[in-house]
Amino acid sequence: MGLNLNDKKAVVEEVSAKVATAQTIVVAEYRGIQVAHLTKLRATARAQGVYLRVLKNTLARRSVEGTQFAPLADAMTGPLIYSISDDAVAAAKVIADFAKTNDKLVVKAGNYAGKPLDVAGVTALASIPSREVLIAQLLGVMQAPVSGFARVLAAVAAQKGEGAAPAADAAPAAEATEA
Repeated sequence: MGLNLNDKKAVVEEVSAKVATAQTIVVAEYRGIQVAHLTKLRATARAQGVYLRVLKNTLARRSVEGTQFAPLADAMTGPLIYSISDDAVAAAKVIADFAKTNDKLVVKAGNYAGKPLDVAGVTALASIPSREVLIAQLLGVMQAPVSGFARVLAAVAAQKGEGAAPAADAAPAAEATEA
């Protein structure tokens, strides 16, 4: 059963709200994928904070109209699933990772911050580590000099502690020889 006009307006409004805050949209053809696999894809997307939806292409075109994602409308043909995320990498990563294990999901196009992406661009975007991983790497790099400095200080303190003990033993021996 098709959607009535009010339902279509509600869908366009919902998707437009997601698109307004999105950084990335990835479009993939899902022809021939079993329902169980799509359910697994949706669960993965939900866990990553990605809005994943199968839409009528005309409704999707209306949703991106007048936004930075408008050039993506040319790629909206065929049975498509739309992956929309506020995170720059998450939408591409969810689709690309699923496409690795399921050859029936074919990435068609993407758009990152108003820049159109082809299949290679979406794959390259998906290979970038997530925001959390990048922050952890940055903190590791920032923490390395401090922890290295602390290890050097500890080694110097330990060395002085070892050097002070033999000197203390030598002093009573020197006093004994003088007496």
